[in-house]
Amino acid sequence: FCRVDPYGFERPDDFDYASYEAFFSRYLVVLTRRAIKWSKLLKGNNSIQKSLKVKRYIRKGIPNEHRALIWMIVSGAQTNMEQNPGYYHRLLEGEKNDKLVEAIKTDMNRTFPDNVKFRKTADPCLQHALYNVLVAYGHHNKAVGYCQGMNFIAGYLILITKNEEESFWLLDALIGRILPDYYSTAMLGLKTDQEVLGELVKMKVPAVAELMERHGVMWTLVVSRWFICLFIDILPVETVLRIWDCLFYEGSKIIFRVALTLIKQHQAFILEATNFPDICDKFKQITKGTLVTECHSFMQKIFTDPGSLSMATINKLRETCREKFLSQG
Repeated sequence: FCRVDPYGFERPDDFDYASYEAFFSRYLVVLTRRAIKWSKLLKGNNSIQKSLKVKRYIRKGIPNEHRALIWMIVSGAQTNMEQNPGYYHRLLEGEKNDKLVEAIKTDMNRTFPDNVKFRKTADPCLQHALYNVLVAYGHHNKAVGYCQGMNFIAGYLILITKNEEESFWLLDALIGRILPDYYSTAMLGLKTDQEVLGELVKMKVPAVAELMERHGVMWTLVVSRWFICLFIDILPVETVLRIWDCLFYEGSKIIFRVALTLIKQHQAFILEATNFPDICDKFKQITKGTLVTECHSFMQKIFTDPGSLSMATINKLRETCREKFLSQG
């Protein structure tokens, strides 16, 4: 058995190799079929137009060999990169903000300690690329600068694109456009979206919402890392990448679909909780197990389980929740 997965992550001691092998042998068949379909779709010309067919293909998963390219195209990062040639390198060569650089350096060794590619001893050591991407981004988007969580996202982007400049533009697509205001100093967008999830749970899984209220558990306690790290280190790598495929194409509502599916699928389990710490513990446990390992069937569930979920609904909830925060502030 391989202790290290294809992305460089060491598997934990309690890793269930048997069920993973069983899943992966089935999933490999799916991946092979998808790869052929994608190659036909791209026909070697490396461009796609947004369409229902492309959306359907993306929901079924992008093969790894095409993943970086498709993310770049559908997120708008490719266009931005082409319109700003040399910009990334100019950021790296320019004046640096010492405080920003210091904050990023502090987080370097804390980023994926369980990934062999980010070790100091690795060759190449991805810490250098990660450092560059974060420093460039902090100077590009001064309103955000750097905050914890961004290191994990940039790290994943580097693992997939194997390219600093592409990772920089994808990070910009996520933070600048796809995720509304998650990483600003006040993190208003992040706080808002956690409340929005609470409202959606009230609508779609009312018994769980009632349990949370009864025990005074704030949503931010159990889901903030889901939002900040976009499920990195919460769900298995393959599953996170499948979620990101859709996130780059369909936007931030995908995060709510995933969160609602996790909660809905484990409703009975969560409702067994009888006190505050118990609830927190249940939320840790629902992100493990076969439901999330079987990424292909899990992705089908996120589009059926929560029922209809329009961007209009989310935006309306965002407005009310944001106003609530601002009036409290």
